[in-house]
Formats: sequence, structure tokens, C-alpha cells
Amino acid sequence: MRIDLDELGIGRGGHLLVAHALRGVEPGATLEVTGRDPMFALHLETWCRTQGHGCAPGGGDDADTLVVTRGTADSARLRGASRAGDVTAAHLEARPPAEWGLAARGALVEAGGPIPHFALDERDHVWADIVPRLYAQAVSAQWDPATAVPWDAPIDHPDEVEDAVVQVMTYLIENEQVALMVPARFLGTVHPYFREVVQLLAVQVADEARHVEVFTRRARLTGRELGLSSIGGRASLATLLDEPDFSVSALLLSVLGEGTFLDLLAFLMTYGPDPVTQAVARLALADEARHVAFGQAHLEHRLAVEPQLRTTLRAAVERRHDALRDTAGLNDLVFDALVVLAAGAWTPEAIAIGHAHVMELQREMAEGRTRRLGRLGFTAEEAAALAALHTRNFM
Repeated sequence: MRIDLDELGIGRGGHLLVAHALRGVEPGATLEVTGRDPMFALHLETWCRTQGHGCAPGGGDDADTLVVTRGTADSARLRGASRAGDVTAAHLEARPPAEWGLAARGALVEAGGPIPHFALDERDHVWADIVPRLYAQAVSAQWDPATAVPWDAPIDHPDEVEDAVVQVMTYLIENEQVALMVPARFLGTVHPYFREVVQLLAVQVADEARHVEVFTRRARLTGRELGLSSIGGRASLATLLDEPDFSVSALLLSVLGEGTFLDLLAFLMTYGPDPVTQAVARLALADEARHVAFGQAHLEHRLAVEPQLRTTLRAAVERRHDALRDTAGLNDLVFDALVVLAAGAWTPEAIAIGHAHVMELQREMAEGRTRRLGRLGFTAEEAAALAALHTRNFM
């Protein structure tokens, strides 16, 4: 075979034509290359050396022709390279090498270079088979606060009811801030090879940022200042920020805390006194359901391969309960605000009904926690006992 580069230099793209021609040559066979660039011979010999091919003068009187012998080995830069796993999520490496961390999954990774550290580099410590589906659903379900919420809907309830809405929104804001910070803290520690987990956590952070936005906007919709942030509430949230383990955090934040919030948001959908309050609760509920689904599925996956983790999870719930034993728990103004919203009127009978609804809400929260803990393999008695130890701050 023979190709003519004419005046095109190897350093100006000529190597592409040589490489293209060599694809049709068997290893050990030759390709004659002619060129009239002043640096043709030097540059072609250098390129062949780096790519693992032989290169020799063509012989005879044709000084502008070199003979390239296709090598049997990979080029120097590819020797020692490794393929960064399967490109799909179906067959993931249990513990991908650190040097794969900054490469695209499925790429041929050249040997050498940076070796970044990712603390969460084991598949079973972050994975759940539902992750790719949850991410696809999360992306398709994103909503715009400016258009998804009927901000212009009338607010015509009494001032005391609006005060109750503002206090509940204040409580939701501070809880959602922590629900944003916890996955954000883990996000940069997950090995990028598990890209579906990284993507899902990124969307989760975006969800929580959006919740903070809409709850804040609802709280200020009528020009009021935000309500009280209690010491007990902040102490409860601080324990979530302090938890260093990804799986334990999934239990405390997602399965127990956000799982409890599903009931709270459903309560606000029912008893919210205006369309805006009901809408922000409904939209946030759909997002939070995904967060709970991931936390639950991840823990079910990890416990299936590491059942002894159940002891660690139990100890974490007990440790958090002991740390918060002396705190006041749920802000009493939040409890009272929920009673006011459920009552709907300022009569003894209505307040009694509202109080009963809030007590029923707490029972539903406890039953939900017990049910989710049961799915993690705890006995009915263990699940009920651990559910009862969950912070009185709900999250």
C-alpha cells in the first residue's frame, strides 16, 4: 500500500492519514508513505516510534518515501492502559481503581497521571439498583417555582392563621437547608465511576434548594418576618450534619427524617389554608418521596450484602436519641401552628379537632417510620422501639 501526503506535514495533520491507512494493514505488513514537507522524515519517524510502528527509508532514489511497518504492540501511551469498567450500570466494579476517578466510565484510561481520593469508592456503600430509574424520573419531574406555584392566588384567611403558616414555613426552611447540606457534603466524596449516584445526589441538592426558595417565598408572601427558630430544632438538625457515614446518614435523614416529612407535607396539602401553601407542599412532597426511595433502597441493598450493618444503624438511632435527650424537641410554636391550621376556626370544638388531627399526624409518622424500618429487616418490636426514639423535631 502507498499514500502520498504531498506537502502536508505530519505535525499539521498528516499523521491522521497515515493512521487511517494503517488500519487496513495487517501487523508486520508495510505501508509506503511519500511526503514533501521539509520535516517529513524526522516527524514521521518520531510519530511511528511513539505509536509502536517501525519506520525505515524507502530505498532507491526516492528520498521522499519512507516505509512504515505496522507494529504488533499498542502505542507507547496505550501500553498499561485499563478500560474503566462497563459503560452501563448493569455490571459495575465493586471497587474501581482510584485512577479511574477523573476518567469517563468506559474510557481507556492511560496509565499514570493523578490518583484522586474518593472516600466512597465501594459500590455497595453507595449503590441501589433503583438509582438510574430514580435519576431519570427526577430529571423529568423538575419544576419551576415561578410557574408551578399559583403565587397570585388570594390569601384571605385571618392574620392568626397566616402567622401559623409563616411559623410552619420557617420550620420547613431550616429543615430543608440541612436536607440540602447533607447530600452536598457527600456528593464530592463519591467515586465518579458511580455516576448515577452522583447525578441523583446533585438533583437532590437542587430539589432542596428549590424547596428552601418556595418555602421562604411563601413565608414572606404577605410581608411578614419569619418565625422562631428553636434551640431544640437546631440541635436536632446539627446531629444530621455531624454524621460522617453515608449509609447511617441515609437512615437518619432520608428513611426517618424525610420519611416523616412525607406525612407532614401531606398534612399541609390537606389543611393548608390557601392554594399557595397547598401547592408548595404538594410539589415538595413529590421530590421528597424520591429522596426517601433512594435512602430506603440503598439501605436495603447494603443490608442484603452486609446484614451486620443493622447493629450500626440501631446504635446510630440510639446515639442520636441520647444526644437530644435534654432538648425540647419540636418547637411548641410549630405544634400549635399545625393545630391552628387543622382547626380552621377559633372555637373550642374546632381547636379540639385540630389538636386531634395533629396527634393523629404524629401517630402516622411513627407508623411510617416503623414500616420503613421493618423493610430494613428489623423485627416488629425493634422497628417500633427505634421509631419511638426518633427525634421529636420530626427531621
